[in-house]
Amino acid sequence: MACQSVAAVMDEQALLGLNPNADARYRQRAMTYFEQLKESLDAWEVCADALAKGIYTDDHVKFFCFQVLEHQIKFRHGGLSAAQQQLIRETLMKWLQCQLMNAQPEKPFIRNKAAQVFALTFIMEYLTLWPKFFFDILSLVGLNPHGVDVYLRTLMAIDAEVVDRDILHTPEETRRNTLIKDTMREQCIPSLVESWFQILQTYQQSHPELTCQCLEVVGAYVSWIDLNLIANDRFVNLLLSQMSMEQLREEACDCLFEIVNKGMDPVDKTKLVESLCRVLQSAGFFSVETEEDVDFLAKFSRLVNGMGQSLVLSWTKLAKAGSVKEAAESLQALEAKVPLLLQLLVHEDDDISANIVGFCYDYLHVLKQASHMTLVASRRRGVTLNAAFVFQLPQLSDQQKANIEAIMLAVMKKLTYDDEYNFDNEGEDEAMFVEYRKQLKMLLDRLAQVSPELLLEAVRRVFTNTMQTWQTAPFMEVEVAIRLLYMLGEALPASHGAHFSGDTAKTSALQDMMRTLVSCGVSSYQHSSVVLEFFETVVRYDKFFIVEPQHIPNVLMAFLDQRGLRHASPKVRSRVAYLFSRFIKTLHKHMNAFVEDILTRIQDLLELAPPENGFPALLTSDDQLFMFEAAGVLIVNSDSPAERKQALMRSLLTPLMDAFRLLLAKLPQEMEEEHQAALADCLSHAVGFASRTSKAFSNKQTVKQCGCTEVYRDCLHAFLPALSCPVQRGVLRSAVRSFLHRMIICLEEEVLPFIPAASEHMLKDCEAKDLQEFIPLISQITAKFKRQVSPFLQQVFMPLVLAIFEVLARPAEDNDQTAALEKQMLRRSYFSFIQAITGSGMNEVMANQGAENIERILFTIIQGAVDFPDPVAQKTCFIILSKLVELWGGKDGMVGFPDFIYKHMVPACFLAPLKPTFDLSDAQTVLTLSECALTLKMIHLKRGPEFLQFLQQDYLPSLQVSPEIAQELCQVLQQPDVKVLKSYMKAFFHRAKL
Repeated sequence: MACQSVAAVMDEQALLGLNPNADARYRQRAMTYFEQLKESLDAWEVCADALAKGIYTDDHVKFFCFQVLEHQIKFRHGGLSAAQQQLIRETLMKWLQCQLMNAQPEKPFIRNKAAQVFALTFIMEYLTLWPKFFFDILSLVGLNPHGVDVYLRTLMAIDAEVVDRDILHTPEETRRNTLIKDTMREQCIPSLVESWFQILQTYQQSHPELTCQCLEVVGAYVSWIDLNLIANDRFVNLLLSQMSMEQLREEACDCLFEIVNKGMDPVDKTKLVESLCRVLQSAGFFSVETEEDVDFLAKFSRLVNGMGQSLVLSWTKLAKAGSVKEAAESLQALEAKVPLLLQLLVHEDDDISANIVGFCYDYLHVLKQASHMTLVASRRRGVTLNAAFVFQLPQLSDQQKANIEAIMLAVMKKLTYDDEYNFDNEGEDEAMFVEYRKQLKMLLDRLAQVSPELLLEAVRRVFTNTMQTWQTAPFMEVEVAIRLLYMLGEALPASHGAHFSGDTAKTSALQDMMRTLVSCGVSSYQHSSVVLEFFETVVRYDKFFIVEPQHIPNVLMAFLDQRGLRHASPKVRSRVAYLFSRFIKTLHKHMNAFVEDILTRIQDLLELAPPENGFPALLTSDDQLFMFEAAGVLIVNSDSPAERKQALMRSLLTPLMDAFRLLLAKLPQEMEEEHQAALADCLSHAVGFASRTSKAFSNKQTVKQCGCTEVYRDCLHAFLPALSCPVQRGVLRSAVRSFLHRMIICLEEEVLPFIPAASEHMLKDCEAKDLQEFIPLISQITAKFKRQVSPFLQQVFMPLVLAIFEVLARPAEDNDQTAALEKQMLRRSYFSFIQAITGSGMNEVMANQGAENIERILFTIIQGAVDFPDPVAQKTCFIILSKLVELWGGKDGMVGFPDFIYKHMVPACFLAPLKPTFDLSDAQTVLTLSECALTLKMIHLKRGPEFLQFLQQDYLPSLQVSPEIAQELCQVLQQPDVKVLKSYMKAFFHRAKL
């Protein structure tokens, strides 16, 4: 009968919508029903009844009922009556009792949800209503497998809610969680630990999955409970025995790892690790080479890593404390693990090797520190050491040196690619190996800090042997040999890459290896990885060619032929284009004899590839940017006279200009959007290439000195018509604008005749983004040429301002965040533009715009300072206001401006910081307040006592500021130290907002 009564209450039609295959109408009805049950004061009780009595067999309905219950506990527990809270407890225990009698357990997703609901109830009631939570559950489930499963899942759910550090908690939740853990330690942890032991012992043969769950629980809880409850003979022996059981050993390994990771006294930690190691070694676990299960070995490697790092931490603490004997014992224990470390580090499986890298890195750090610690300990004992003796301390024992060499060899071996690495289609496995290589590089860097001589000698030996037989050696051996030479560049640091001066031992070794690299012919190796490593290394050690410039021609040929820029692999060509540019930039002084030959050889690589060509270009447009930059550097820095430089630059840029004109003429006639976009991209690339060549110029080699002014003027004549193209405006305007930015720097005054027409075109049919990008161009012109461009600025000022106003006034959807952000950025750009004008001392630009326009602009600045909660823009507005007061606020300033100061500026300085959105705890807002204070200071400077009188008698009383505070503020305003005013203003507004 109970079944019938509840079924009548539950909306059976709505429950049909819980099935994933139900149609949208039913699913919507189910969602609506869920919301009703959640919000009802007592309707959720039908779900509790259904769970307690096991009415529904449908898994989705059971899950639904638990979700409804979860919502009540999580969000409405405090509002439930005592009877309703009791109902939840009874429901959970009745449901659990049903699990004990069921032949089959519930599906895992239902058990997990049940565990979450148990955990939430525990958190809400353990400290008050249900202190016997665990005793009730344990006495009910006993050793019933289904019950134990729910119990263990509940413990993990409690750990996630109470202990997990990855989950952010409020301060109140953190205090509650701490109290829960303290109470559990006092009341029930020993009983829980005993239950774990019984579960581990009882089920290790019959239910390995439960045993694994229990091991996971122990690992999770060991971090905050009394370690002696776990780290004892009975428990550890059980865990170690499970290390030998195939189905349990991975979880047992993880559990031991958590025990080892537990914070404790360094001497005790050393003893714990040593006792574990003795048992593991006697059980044969240290014989890594005989173990075939790589998944287990990966876990074991992680455990050894944890033990090793724990010993390092113990040694560090003991050494710092001056406990010489105990520190020596920790170091001895640590060094005894090195043979095992090496076995794992060199293992063919990279996961196993990667898991031990942390211990290896820390061990090398110990070797680096050991001699320093010896010195400190000696000083503590009162031993006086002179400077000469300090440097003669025997830093490394023979065994330690042997360990270092063994680690070096292991790293060198593991850096090597395997046969399965797919260079043409790099996927997840390849990405993982690249990350693993980065870890190995860290070890190599640390080896260099411990013993640079040993590392240099080891690399030299491997490199030299491999280069002697590169023609017959496998690609991975050749690649790693060159890679090691490359890695030395960072491992053995040198100031500004000067590896070929200073320490003669290092210098001669590197120089010998570089000489071998560039002369042995290895650049012809037929594998892309070797060729790439060759060029990377050549460029890393480009200073070598300053010392031995006779090798430059051979290396240049490698760059220019099928080994480099014309290699079969696009990946190699692309990278080599970048490296070639770097090589040329560093060594341009040594290139004079080859400039024209290089330019001839790369001519076809500099051609603009039209979109309809159909043939894949050797280089992408991004790669070509580097080639044009390299060509520019060669021309500009050659010893040729200016006339020759001009001719070379013209021959470089004329093909671009010709192609640009042809494509621009075609663009408006093209009807298809896709073809239009391709043409516009091609035009943009042409402008970008020309722009990139200008990067070669410098203060020592200007465009004028090189005789190239006319060439770049011709480029402007060719490119500027693109601004009036009716299609693909965004791409073309962006490209031409970037070119103008470069030309303002390079051509200086020569660019000015082009600016008015360009500006006129760029202000037509603008979008927010166009204006936002155009304003920095005008600001750059203003800052660079100042009064020279005053007439132009006066002419363009209002058209630009009106265009900005028009775009800002356009309506946008309330939820259109992109449009809102674009407007905010445009507003910032507008204020930055006004700041650039006022800050350049050209007050005539604004002054000559007519009274009505000036007033309109001034009001926008006041609005920006007060109304928009954007501290970046507000700060700029106050800077502008301060500058305008300086320009126009004095006795001989603009007519009517003093009235504007008192009616609008002064109120802005108080109203803006009083806004609720003005957050005085935000650093950017505090900077805005500082500018606001400086504006008040400037008004006082220009208006004197009249301003103070206005504040005291008129304005501050209108804000209900007491006469005493008003007088205090006026006194601070008169002090010369502006820092005092800034601090006072901050305190003033803090007080005002209370």
